Amino acid sequence: MRAVVEWLSTTWWSFDAAPYSTFSQIYRGINLVEGAIWCLLALLVAVRFALYRQSAIELLYAAAFLTFGLSDFREAHALQTWLIAAKALNLVALVWLRHIVLGRYYPSSRTF
Repeated sequence: MRAVVEWLSTTWWSFDAAPYSTFSQIYRGINLVEGAIWCLLALLVAVRFALYRQSAIELLYAAAFLTFGLSDFREAHALQTWLIAAKALNLVALVWLRHIVLGRYYPSSRTF
């Protein structure tokens, strides 16, 4: 059990402003922008729910976008094994919820 906890706690990358690293600056910047985009998508899904109220599943879909965006903000500071696993599960949930929401309630939409 201890080995699993240690493995999940493994840090693969962490942001350190000093010494300056071009890779770290770019990686961090991309994650911050990506996090903002995922949060914006969460907002768009929530607004669509507020307008059309097709299904409460849309709220789960918005929450999945939001948590994926928040995980990118976390990743902008450090990347650990547990975060990679959480992001993978979140991505599976996003794809599954997208399939349900778009398939059942917005079949002509292919954006979000």
